[in-house]
Amino acid sequence: MQLRLRQICLVAGNLDPVVDALRRVFGLAVCHVDDAVAEYGLVNALMPVGSQFLEVVAPTRPGTAAGRYLERRGGDGGYMVITQCDDLDRRRRRVDELGVRVANHLSYGQFQGMQLHPKDTGGTFFEIDRQEDGDSGDGAWHPAGPDWHPCVRTDVVSAIAAAEIQSPDPDALAARWSEIAQIPLIRDAAGVAILPLANADLRFVVASDGRGEGLAGLDLAAEDADAAIASARSQGFPREGNVIRVGGMRFALV
Repeated sequence: MQLRLRQICLVAGNLDPVVDALRRVFGLAVCHVDDAVAEYGLVNALMPVGSQFLEVVAPTRPGTAAGRYLERRGGDGGYMVITQCDDLDRRRRRVDELGVRVANHLSYGQFQGMQLHPKDTGGTFFEIDRQEDGDSGDGAWHPAGPDWHPCVRTDVVSAIAAAEIQSPDPDALAARWSEIAQIPLIRDAAGVAILPLANADLRFVVASDGRGEGLAGLDLAAEDADAAIASARSQGFPREGNVIRVGGMRFALV
């Protein structure tokens, strides 16, 4: 049962500045703006990172789930870990067995999926999707629009290598995600719990920045780290070594 990291969603109080920052620092291009998210009180933009995607959403009205998340975490940051599976029916049975609620059922032709309720998963939104005509690593992906390949830019970064989820109790959170994903955990040299997906890792770390539990960082495979660092420096984005802070997230160049 393969599970791949296909998309990361960030949430921002104001869409354009965060999208522009990600484009400038990491050399990305917008491939799709989805008008359908308006029903959730959102605007969005998606950018390919190799065959994966960074999405940014922003609320357009009071009372949205995204707006409440912004308030809870004290500003812009990570919002969703979105994965691609090859057997959604089996994944649905698993979450039913565990008593995990589905916050949102997704159905768009050959694209089907489920956003799991974060109160039942912990950490952040965990989404599992199936694209029937897109099993290849760089195949079709409905959220990214019908023609995303021409927008791929890999001169600066070429993939999302890992996502970092922080928690006051990262081991318990990692165990919960492991039982949902049905993938055994491993440990790195420092003893940090890692959920190894087919193409990326989910890393569970102690929350130490005062923002509580949530999606806090990404590792990006760097083709030209110097270019990203120079761009971040010129635009005043905070940086420590190979870690650049944009949109409330830690982006580590690896």
